[in-house]
Amino acid sequence: MKIQSLLLTALLLPLGAMAQDKGAAAPAGSAQEMLMQKAQALTEEQIKQSHDLTALSALAQLYNSKDDMQHLVWTLQRVCELMPNSGDLRLQLAMAYAKAGDKTKAYDTLLRMQVQGFGYDIAKDPRFEPIHGTRVWDYLVANLAVNAKQFGEGKLAFELPRGDFLFNALAWDPKRKQLLVGSERDGSIQLADEQGKLSPFIAADAANGLWGVDALGVDEAHGKLYVASAASLRFKGFNQDNAGKAGIFEFDLATGKLLKKYILPQGDGAHVLTSIAVGKDGQVYAADGPRRSIFKLENGALKSILVNPRLTGITGLALTDDGKTLYIADYAMGIFGFDLTKAGAFELAYDPSKLVLGGIDSMYWYDGNLIVVESGMVPKRVLRVKLSADGRGVVSVMPLDVAQPAFENLGQAAVAGDNLYIVANRQDGLYDDHGVLVDAARLEPTGIFRSNLRFAWGQKGVSAGTGLVPITTAAPGTINRKPGVQPVPEAKDAKPADGKH
Repeated sequence: MKIQSLLLTALLLPLGAMAQDKGAAAPAGSAQEMLMQKAQALTEEQIKQSHDLTALSALAQLYNSKDDMQHLVWTLQRVCELMPNSGDLRLQLAMAYAKAGDKTKAYDTLLRMQVQGFGYDIAKDPRFEPIHGTRVWDYLVANLAVNAKQFGEGKLAFELPRGDFLFNALAWDPKRKQLLVGSERDGSIQLADEQGKLSPFIAADAANGLWGVDALGVDEAHGKLYVASAASLRFKGFNQDNAGKAGIFEFDLATGKLLKKYILPQGDGAHVLTSIAVGKDGQVYAADGPRRSIFKLENGALKSILVNPRLTGITGLALTDDGKTLYIADYAMGIFGFDLTKAGAFELAYDPSKLVLGGIDSMYWYDGNLIVVESGMVPKRVLRVKLSADGRGVVSVMPLDVAQPAFENLGQAAVAGDNLYIVANRQDGLYDDHGVLVDAARLEPTGIFRSNLRFAWGQKGVSAGTGLVPITTAAPGTINRKPGVQPVPEAKDAKPADGKH
């Protein structure tokens, strides 16, 4: 039996639904025993064949509950292969190795994480006690802690008013020199000044038909504002008639007058356009993140140009200034490129063992660089990624801001001249699966963080061939290229005090 079939039928169905041979419902204890027997019969090769993350997660929980460390390690190894940019999963794998008594593999996993730039405080974590007591352990504790240190010159620029707004969408109005802020809850678009004071600009009404605002894009050359809007469950005006509808709304940037709207057909189900990229020539691209598809605004309609079911989702788009290449961010899998002149996709070349380009919540193009906002990285950070001349590989990376105190749950951003304004504490986690605000008392003012995109401009940064760790803080405008890490102990130092290993 294929692993996917076994996992879905034996692990994900409610235990009460599992029946005995004669059709009678099996007692919970008996069903649990049957479930465990099937799980323990799986081989390493069968587990490695699975691409079902939900089932693998259930399987890992089952093995962990029974202290079946060999099967747990196999399962976590496979999950890490499918989610290569997740530090939390690799940390769990290191913990499993430690519990299984495999000190070498636990050290190796933690060392690779440190080289990649992950930062964790593991010094007092009791789950790592089996691998304490060596100089290698001391090295790993010290340098994983260094990676987690705050770095960068960025600051919280201002806060937007507290309330049930879900201000997730940002764009920059270059003429007014103000931020445009979109609400997913009421569909409004407002102007924010340097103190965070809001002024009404566009309201969702029957005339324009706006729903919740998911993303914003500005066409400076033609004076237009493009709004990605959807009638999702979190939109307060959600009803049976508009459920699942989504599209792009085109407004005059100066007046807020609706010019046109481009609505996606609903024949294939609900849509939500989560990202927008607008080119220098006014060309517009939008991504339906959950459906892993990209649309181009062409001849008065949204035309599908790419659908990739192998992606886990699309969380960001960035378009080069020449309009020839579109970069696509997948939260779990990283960054891919799409050659618009040849309609061909390509993988961005870099060494994933030394650089993490995952956990991306949004991505932008700036002066020949990709600007990457990694909320799913530990620590959370903003990177400037310099690409090769052909745009198909990473040359170097400069951390702009890392582990800043304001970085709670990073979201969308907007390039504003030489600055990047970022939603620092996205609050969609306060809403349940039905779009209902669970606890209004937990709402906070929306923090808008400002990063300097030209920080340490012209300096080499961190080579794509070396480990990416936050660079030690230097004087403003300068950079210390020596990461604040300690040297790796020699192999002979890996032995604990009692000489055992």
